[in-house]
Amino acid sequence: MNLNIPYHLENYIGGLFIGPLSGQFIDGINPATGEVFCQVPDSKEKDIELAVNAAKKVYPQWSVTPAEERFKILNRIATLIDENLDELALAETTDNGKPLWLSKRVDIPRASANFRFFATGIMHFAAESHTMEDKAINYTIRQPIGVVGCISPWNLPLYLFTWKIAPALAAGNCVIAKPSEVTPVTAFLLGKICKEAGLPEGVLNIVHGKGDTTGEAIIKHPSIKAISFTGSTKAGARIASIAAPVFKKLSLELGGKNPNIIFADCNWDKMMKTTIQSSFSNQGQICLCGSRILIEESVYEQFKSEFVEKVKKLTVGDPLNESSKQGALVSKQHFDKVKAAIETAKEEGGNILCGGNVVKLNDRCANGFFIEPTVIEGLGCECKTNTEEIFGPVVTLQKFKTEEEALALANACAYGLSATIWTQDISKANRVASKVEAGIIWVNCWLLRDLRTPFGGIKNSGVGREGGWEALRFFTEAKNVCVEI
Repeated sequence: MNLNIPYHLENYIGGLFIGPLSGQFIDGINPATGEVFCQVPDSKEKDIELAVNAAKKVYPQWSVTPAEERFKILNRIATLIDENLDELALAETTDNGKPLWLSKRVDIPRASANFRFFATGIMHFAAESHTMEDKAINYTIRQPIGVVGCISPWNLPLYLFTWKIAPALAAGNCVIAKPSEVTPVTAFLLGKICKEAGLPEGVLNIVHGKGDTTGEAIIKHPSIKAISFTGSTKAGARIASIAAPVFKKLSLELGGKNPNIIFADCNWDKMMKTTIQSSFSNQGQICLCGSRILIEESVYEQFKSEFVEKVKKLTVGDPLNESSKQGALVSKQHFDKVKAAIETAKEEGGNILCGGNVVKLNDRCANGFFIEPTVIEGLGCECKTNTEEIFGPVVTLQKFKTEEEALALANACAYGLSATIWTQDISKANRVASKVEAGIIWVNCWLLRDLRTPFGGIKNSGVGREGGWEALRFFTEAKNVCVEI
């Protein structure tokens, strides 16, 4: 199929590719080169209204489409994503700045897995019944909500875009979806794939634009009954302030400042290899990255020496080169934010063990947004560097003596998305896991995902859960029917 990327991207509304009604566009910038490579629709309320009308028109038909038919279409979308992996991966890397090998290995395969998982899941999604002895039978019906809004971030563009859209469609809803305006290209291409797969016109509408205009128009629209959002805690608070008073269903997957707790009795080699990944994958631009590394005091110096040595060997380079372990940060704005965070760490008294500098490359990447992987020590749990999300290639090291001290450090944060625990003592692992304030805990691994499990955080890391039955329950309403015997 034709996955050519036009210079002017278009919205996908009612099965048609159309420009923004205002005629206004936003520059799409390749973060590895700093150059404009496309124009992104700057959509407004009228574009959202057009999309909602298209969705409302087809909803009565789609909501009663048999689950088996929905399965076939969504599974076909997954197959087309797989068949176009190379084109989609290159588009993702050009748009986001991540290494091409990472897009091929993780982002695009996960996007197809999302569709395939929920396509299959809807075939097995069941409701409950309850018998009241000889009095009555209660049974539960789960019905789609209607028109729903899905707003996704720039760090894992197609990966997280499909994570929201697939369960919403599988459950029988029609979707108004907004990708980040910073990384819109694979979402645009997904529209082409959905059209090719035979998804009925208007069931999925992809509208591009800024969060404070396009996003707000989605959140405020009275016909959009639920919002699924992944992004910053600040943006999540804004969404909740608008949507909660009018009783829209909300799923908010927000920021993280995740602890990586390393006990002396861990499998050292496996821990070290995985901690490099959990610290700097995707340039640290994953909400699940372990940005606060907590190390038992008896092995602190050993860890620091070996970790820093390995971090220095992470090649920062052109994302198209197979040898590049670190690509570009996603945008100039985010690049400046991460630089400022490193300066804040210095002002707070942090010791930069390695990194902390802007990387200047040659040739096509001479104007790209590159920063060295950075390791910092000497900062307490109360400072900004250890309490505010940086979302870049920056980690801090802190030491602890006891299990209680490790827990105090781990929980000394307003976020509660994920945590990683490294120990060979299974009792200790279970004990610590039960007391760490986070929605997702990995023991002796990281980012090992079973899509059936609930995904989400506590405290400032969000509201609700995604994944498995949790996602299908979110995108449906439960209705109890009581029949007297």
